[in-house]
Amino acid sequence: MNNVVALESTVIAHGLPRGVNFETALSMERAVRKNGGEPKTVGILNGEIIVGLREEQIIRLGTAPDVLKVGTAEIPYATAMKRDAATTVSATMAIAKRDGISVFATGGIGGVHRGKDWDVSQDIIELSRTSMIVVSAGVKSILDVPKTLEFLETFGVTLVGYKTDSFPLFHCSRSPYRINLTINSPEEALLILKEKERLGIDGAVLVANPIPETDSMDYDDLSRLIETALSSAEAKGVSGKALTPFLLSTIAELSNGKTLDANISLLINNAALAGRIAGSSGAKL
Repeated sequence: MNNVVALESTVIAHGLPRGVNFETALSMERAVRKNGGEPKTVGILNGEIIVGLREEQIIRLGTAPDVLKVGTAEIPYATAMKRDAATTVSATMAIAKRDGISVFATGGIGGVHRGKDWDVSQDIIELSRTSMIVVSAGVKSILDVPKTLEFLETFGVTLVGYKTDSFPLFHCSRSPYRINLTINSPEEALLILKEKERLGIDGAVLVANPIPETDSMDYDDLSRLIETALSSAEAKGVSGKALTPFLLSTIAELSNGKTLDANISLLINNAALAGRIAGSSGAKL
């Protein structure tokens, strides 16, 4: 195993406000390097898949108009149509695996949306079939968390809590939802992925890494903000790929920027842990 850590680009183009977005992306790369990994931010420019965006390319994705948001299914459209595109969790995993990368850091994975008969992120399908360590601050609490956890179990994703038995919810370090399996070191994440591959079991090892307590938000306070944002989205007819960015921006406004600060903190925290996993000398794949 090499020490490369894949980083997604949706956070640059769609997840954070301009200015903050590419500064955060560069901070994530620095966090990976500081902890022993080699960062490779993934994106698509003019239809070309790039694993390891340069700084000026990261800034371009963070400022250019009409940047597509692509999951695995939309990658060929972006490449065929020569478009600029930011990669979500699923797309980044698919591209990174093709390049032999086994560690990936993101913010929170996609899951099952609330109030829908069937609205499930491509992320879960990609997690079920791609052998990779994915470091995430759980899932966003704007999702239907119990259903998301059920889907992860159904699709055979190995979920482990990093030094926690409470499933983190993006902005919140703890939640009412439990994790059955825990690890206490970067080396243990590597060993579990190695065993999955040795046993011929498909899928990722999803490492749920809580946001630092100093930046964590109160679960009940955040839940109230989310209900308000969801009502606003329904009234305005916001759905599909536009829903998550809308909800996150609305919640950031309602919280006077607290959720934005938390978002940046957890992204850098996840990148740091991914760097330690990729750079670990205690267990190699």
